[in-house]
Amino acid sequence: MVTGSRDGQAATGIIGLDDIIAGGLERGRLFLLEGNPGTGKTTIAIEFLIAGARAGERCLYITLAETEEELRAGATSHGWNLAGVEIFELIPPESLLDEDQQQSLLYSSDLELGETTKRIFEAFERVGPDRVVLDSLSEIRLLAQSSLRYRRQVLALKHYFAKRSATVLMLDDLTTDANDKTVHSVAHGVIRLEETSPEYGADRRRLRIGKYRGRRYRGGYHDFAIHTGGIRVFPRLVSAEHKTRFVRDTLKTESAELDALLGGGVDRGSSVLVLGPAGTGKSLLALTFVQGAVKRGERAAMFVFDEELGLLFDRARGLGLDLQAMVDEDRLFVEQVDAAELMPGEFSERVRRCVEVHGVRTVVIDSLNGYQAAMPGEQALILHMHELLQYLNRQGATTFLTVAQHGLVGDMKAPVDITYLADTVILLRYFEAWGRVLRAMSVVKKRMGAHEDTIREYRINGRGITLGEPLTNFQGVLSGVPTLVDAGPVLLRADEA
Repeated sequence: MVTGSRDGQAATGIIGLDDIIAGGLERGRLFLLEGNPGTGKTTIAIEFLIAGARAGERCLYITLAETEEELRAGATSHGWNLAGVEIFELIPPESLLDEDQQQSLLYSSDLELGETTKRIFEAFERVGPDRVVLDSLSEIRLLAQSSLRYRRQVLALKHYFAKRSATVLMLDDLTTDANDKTVHSVAHGVIRLEETSPEYGADRRRLRIGKYRGRRYRGGYHDFAIHTGGIRVFPRLVSAEHKTRFVRDTLKTESAELDALLGGGVDRGSSVLVLGPAGTGKSLLALTFVQGAVKRGERAAMFVFDEELGLLFDRARGLGLDLQAMVDEDRLFVEQVDAAELMPGEFSERVRRCVEVHGVRTVVIDSLNGYQAAMPGEQALILHMHELLQYLNRQGATTFLTVAQHGLVGDMKAPVDITYLADTVILLRYFEAWGRVLRAMSVVKKRMGAHEDTIREYRINGRGITLGEPLTNFQGVLSGVPTLVDAGPVLLRADEA
């Protein structure tokens, strides 16, 4: 018989899940899939059986909760073909109902436990399946009426299926007793599904492997989404698993002044954080590095959280940057990210796809303020960014992050402090001089190599960013209200803007 799985594993057929559990479900074992109603248990179970049917295995879905019509309708909504999947709807024959009950719905709890088990065994013997789904344990628990009887019944089912080398997936919707861990000790592995509802935005789902005997699986929570066509799991990113060799050369820009400020340029495989209040040109500065990457013949990717893409493209074109041409030449990938709909794991998956599939070597995240809205908390954001930046660095990709600080002049505060994570930190500021609002740029941190410790004025015009000479004649530029300490300050003339 064709198994269609690696090393005796029954592949689930779900993108990402087999990676988390190191290949699939071990054959001939019983697994528990638990979660509240609506978390996606039935969808995962059907995909598991469809994967087996495609591999030439016999598959059986035993349902005590849903009707066969409901299951087939759900499969049709995903565009699935259930050919090769036998559905056994465990309901009492109409002959068991008297005339007064003909028009009423008889729940499975009205069946005797022994009769239910007998009919499960009969269905198994008739089909002889390699994969079995039992939906759901809540009905068995209700019939058992006591923890001891319930445990014995589950053990009996486990031993029966194990002797016949069937891989079994039991579903539990946690509607009867969410704290009952009876099956946890009996099952070979436990997968728990969870769903959260933020105050605003789409519901978010995640799963965790609570147990898998004899298997080194990927722990922690993993985001997953239910789309038309099935479930996609986004394994938690572990940067230590992704190491590559690359030449850590220095990436120069087209501005000699900017290169001087950066100590020669930006190191490949490093992260650059651009801090500044709104309107200082953080996105434009990141775009200059994107343009440099494209001119070197490399590919770049931008993940835009805050700005509508049409506006961004128009604004960039007015500054001499034709982003659309870069996209048409397959040199730039631009994605609009909706923070209200995004899951952190899904975002990491998008970044990985750009780097590993499309060979992107310059990544821009604009901005971290919008990305923070997709995270459950500040600590989670920091940990997630740490893994993502480490991953990109180890892939030889240079990352540019923008963060909008609160305020315009004086003391500035960022929504979250990740300056210690970045290899290079560029600080943008407004300052007032002679009745005009000007902009200043400085590099306050660079891990690899020296950098210029001066502050330079810069202007944004149709040619992009123009930097001036170091502001050695001013003091207090970063505070927003500088004082002149020497005559003849060197500022950009109006004809240079």
